[in-house]
Amino acid sequence: MEELLVYAVLLYEELIPENEYRKRLDELFLNNPENDDLLYLEWETDLKKAIIYVRTHIDYKNLDHERFGRILMSKLKRIYGDSPDIKYFANRMYHLWQNLPENIQNTEPFWTLSYADDPLSWGDEKQTRDIYEHMFSYYKN
Repeated sequence: MEELLVYAVLLYEELIPENEYRKRLDELFLNNPENDDLLYLEWETDLKKAIIYVRTHIDYKNLDHERFGRILMSKLKRIYGDSPDIKYFANRMYHLWQNLPENIQNTEPFWTLSYADDPLSWGDEKQTRDIYEHMFSYYKN
């Protein structure tokens, strides 16, 4: 469910298109057709309801933070690479941080999303980029 939570959060923030979510959901379901959660989501056509379903059926106490983080950082790195406007990207990342599960918001690398845009307030785009790029490499080793 960690991967679906990543997709739900990114969808909610409009950082990925619906077809990317649907394609990955199809792949997950085909690999595990007995999973009731995946079956429900396959049939759910209302994207808002699907996001709510994922967010309310996750066991946050047993969330694999590392798996969630690896998937999220991988997706964010791609979104960052495709984003021509660092200010827009940074603004979206702060909103994303606000919508992460509370039990991981204040841990690294997630906490970085809350402050990485600070250097932009004094015009230091390079420092902001350095912070994000460091965050993306958090799980390298």
